[in-house]
Amino acid sequence: MTADAVAKGGLAHRIAEVEEAYEFMLAYAAQGHQRSTEGDHIRDYLKRADAALDGIGEAAMAAAVAGAADPAVFRPFVAMLDDDARKARTILRLALAQRAIGSQLIDNLNASIHLRALLTDLFLIDEAVASTGV
Repeated sequence: MTADAVAKGGLAHRIAEVEEAYEFMLAYAAQGHQRSTEGDHIRDYLKRADAALDGIGEAAMAAAVAGAADPAVFRPFVAMLDDDARKARTILRLALAQRAIGSQLIDNLNASIHLRALLTDLFLIDEAVASTGV
């Protein structure tokens, strides 16, 4: 496997982890778990999303450069991605700090503008990186 493929694959894996967590969060929010109960695997998904976001900017830049993209074009977007990831990680960690994670908390997390901005960033960078080197 080439270094380019590894760089793009690393970013793709991170994006997939966040998307999978978000999809689980949507389903979890709809299940009506009370605050007094511990949810099915919600903590694991939140932790995986948090870990995937650690260093996401570097991974995005590496994938862009591996695809022969102009770093000057990607750098400002990656800075924004890093900022949005930092904000999203803050709310993920707030949820993780709770003794029990109910559906209402996850529903509010899903609605957070910070998480939605991050998801949009990830969709954009994924498409942009995929089209580099074409």
